[in-house]
Amino acid sequence: MISSQLVALKSAYVRHLCRAESYFVTDYDPTIEDSYTKQCVIDERAARLDILDTAGQEEFGAMREQYMRTGEGFLLVFSVTDRGSFEEIYKFQRQILRVKDRDEFPMILVGNKADLDHQRQVTQEEGQQLARQLKVTYMEASAKIRLNVDQAFHELVRVIRKFQEQECPPSPEPTRKEKDKKGCHCVIF
Repeated sequence: MISSQLVALKSAYVRHLCRAESYFVTDYDPTIEDSYTKQCVIDERAARLDILDTAGQEEFGAMREQYMRTGEGFLLVFSVTDRGSFEEIYKFQRQILRVKDRDEFPMILVGNKADLDHQRQVTQEEGQQLARQLKVTYMEASAKIRLNVDQAFHELVRVIRKFQEQECPPSPEPTRKEKDKKGCHCVIF
C-alpha cells in the first residue's frame, strides 16, 4: 500500500482490515514500514493478503522501491482532506510503473477520510478524474466509519487476479490422446 505519510493508514485503515479492531485510533505513528497478513475468501476463492504499509516517507524511497519490485498490486491512498497527499499519487504511480518496467499494473486509487466531508480538499470528481488518467479504479473510504475498507482490498485482489489471468492464461486441458502422445509435461525452474 503506497500513500503519503500524512494519511493515517496503520492506525486505522490496515488495522481495521487485518485485526478487526472495533475502535478507531486517532494517533498516527509513522514508521518505515509495517506488514500484516490476512486470510480471506474473495469471490469464493481463498486469498492471502500480505500487506505492506510503507508510510510514504521520502527518506525511505530506496526501500519502497524494493517493496514495489515484489508487490502484486497496490492501493494508492490519499486523504481527501489533504491536497498534498493527492498530488503525490501521480509520482507514486509513475514510480511503480518504472520499477515494474510496465505500462500498466494492478492498482486502485483510494480517497481516504471520506467521512470528513466538511474538511474535504479533494472532490470526488477530482479523484475520479485522476483515476481515469491513471487508468485505475477509484473509490472513497473511511476507516473511522468502516466505509469501503474491505471493499478496496477485495477489489484490488480482483484486479490482480484479472491481470494475472491475462498475463498467464490457463492452458486448455489436453485430451487423453494428446497426453499419451506427448508424455508427461514438467516445468522445472
